[in-house]
Amino acid sequence: MRWNEDFIEEVRVRNDILDVVSGYVRLKRNGGSYFGLCPFHNEKTPSFSVTPSKQMFYCFGCHRGGNVINFVMEYENYTFSEAVAHLAERVGMQVPENESTSAERAADYLKQRLLEIYKKTGQFYYRALHSPVGKKGYEYLRGRGLTDETIRRFGLGYAPVLPKDQSLYAYLKNEGYTDDELKKSALFRFTEKGVSEFFWNRVMFPILNERNKAIAFGGRVMGDGEPKYLNSQETVVFEKSRTLYGLHEARRAREGYLLLCEGYMDVISLHQAGFNNSVAALGTAFNERHCMILRRYTNEVILTFDSDGAGQDAAKRAIPFLKDAGIMIRVLDMKPYKDPDEFIKNLGADAFRERIKNAKNSFLFEIDMMRKAADLSDPAKKTQFEKSVATKLMEFSDELERNNYTEAVCREFSIDIGSMKRTIASMAAQGYKVPEQTKPVSHPSRSQREEEAREKALNAQKVLLTWISEKPSLYAKIEDLITAEDFTDPIYAKVAAEVFTQAKNGEVQPAQIMSRFTGETENANRIAELFNTKLEHAEGSDLVRAFEEVVRRVKEDGLNNLAKTATSVSVIQSIMKQRSRLAKWKCDTLE
Repeated sequence: MRWNEDFIEEVRVRNDILDVVSGYVRLKRNGGSYFGLCPFHNEKTPSFSVTPSKQMFYCFGCHRGGNVINFVMEYENYTFSEAVAHLAERVGMQVPENESTSAERAADYLKQRLLEIYKKTGQFYYRALHSPVGKKGYEYLRGRGLTDETIRRFGLGYAPVLPKDQSLYAYLKNEGYTDDELKKSALFRFTEKGVSEFFWNRVMFPILNERNKAIAFGGRVMGDGEPKYLNSQETVVFEKSRTLYGLHEARRAREGYLLLCEGYMDVISLHQAGFNNSVAALGTAFNERHCMILRRYTNEVILTFDSDGAGQDAAKRAIPFLKDAGIMIRVLDMKPYKDPDEFIKNLGADAFRERIKNAKNSFLFEIDMMRKAADLSDPAKKTQFEKSVATKLMEFSDELERNNYTEAVCREFSIDIGSMKRTIASMAAQGYKVPEQTKPVSHPSRSQREEEAREKALNAQKVLLTWISEKPSLYAKIEDLITAEDFTDPIYAKVAAEVFTQAKNGEVQPAQIMSRFTGETENANRIAELFNTKLEHAEGSDLVRAFEEVVRRVKEDGLNNLAKTATSVSVIQSIMKQRSRLAKWKCDTLE
């Protein structure tokens, strides 16, 4: 939904981007910008920048960028209207009645209707669990040790098989929801044979977002059906890679770390035992998006995956993502029990708390997995294991850190530290580097060559727009030569028109231009890149020549693009005149 441009612009201006972003990301000044670790992708070296003079953020790693509204939308997973309202309230502005296009009204209305559907569905499942038809579901949950209070707290329910007139579909239809809305909720299957429910004969787990609103469901089948656990399909309000089960509760915990589990029951059992800092991924591979969410709330994660082979392999796969996100990782040992739920039932919360204190450093955990896979009774295999350990230790580029881990590993696994240090020193002397995957050499195809040419053209357009936005006086030198139509990308052409209009008045405001594209995330990122393209570092006449080359490239590409569709004599003559003018054009100075 949209308010008038004056209101949006006032919201943007009154929310200084450095002030807002500093509340989420730790930033350090570097010249005219501030840098920190990007909250939107995994990185070890800060490439996320905030430039107060432009009132923009931009990441040179993942290329996300925009103004303060874009940042709040991306970070909080807000819609455009939610972000604007949030920022308005932040500075004490009264939010007026909003205006919107029909498409925006429809999109926001659908999201609101889906949230209502999920809320009512959760209530339907909860009531079913506490009725005769839900008896086996209720007995299952109580048999797993859950109290009525825990069942209520997590809104657990049961998806029954009922006559059509008593079904969930009939209930929601009676509540006024349309077939189109119910289809988009992913709770039903619509076929030529009729409507069927996605979940049936399952204990139901409402999946809540960080704002405590139901956005999807997970179900555990009663009996021997497959799959054992089933999650809702993704919708406009539910994306598995951006959702962690239990985070609506865990985000308020103050333990200093989060417990990362494998499933619903682990999270619920841990919360019931007092470990309210527990979360789990949702039926999808743990990935960097999950890490970005975790990093908002903690710097340390303790993996509490199942102690069987599959669980340990899952922990091993999660570790690199967490490391890259700058999160400290430890791995909890639950043996002789399989998972947190089973452990707590048998040994209790205090014993689990003790295991947390003794959770193993993730690097030592990885070495332990290597050791278990090796036959150390065989001298050759033992030698290979120790060489593999040395190789693993070489991943630490910092000598002090490598030495500390070498001592810890040798102590933990009874390896002679002198031999290990000599092996590492030998590898270092030989210039050993951690091997990287190599890509086969291939000759570029015609399509690849065309794509490279297109990228060069677009890069020139980006450089020119960055140049003009940083030094608006340069526009006067190209005003009679370059127009917005010379920009071959439609988005770049729109931005160029805005930049040129503002440059005539002596000041270009990138963040203000961004406001016109705030609701278009993909376009917003591309536009942010336009205003953060690296310029030539040449000086004097070399810098002038660089500027000339960029201008010529943009104009030539614009004319070539125009010539592809030119049919009339007047257009062809115009192209010829412009080429002649370009050949004579020269820039003497950038002052």
